[in-house]
Amino acid sequence: MTAAIVVLVSEIAKRSDKLGALIASLPVVTSLVMIWMFVELKGPEQVDKIGNHAWYTFWYVLPTLPMFLVIPWMLKKGVHFGWVMGAYCVGTIILFLLLHLLLKKFGIPLM
Repeated sequence: MTAAIVVLVSEIAKRSDKLGALIASLPVVTSLVMIWMFVELKGPEQVDKIGNHAWYTFWYVLPTLPMFLVIPWMLKKGVHFGWVMGAYCVGTIILFLLLHLLLKKFGIPLM
């Protein structure tokens, strides 16, 4: 299923940047995971697990967002795609760690 989604989004993005980005931005995988959790889990565990999944997904997505502004800037500056992706990974890790330290002060542990 995941491979089909990646191929579909990739093919659509070749034809339309905006439509491809819109589809890629949809939380398809998270939605599928929550549906499967709903089907497979029962009782209070179901509610807790699905709720926790949604909660942590929100916090884990936040540190990735700034990099989507840095990527086009780097590419326009002529930085090789491999370096851009490396910066994306390192930048996201740094932003995640900073978010973790910030939220820890408010009693929200991410790790």
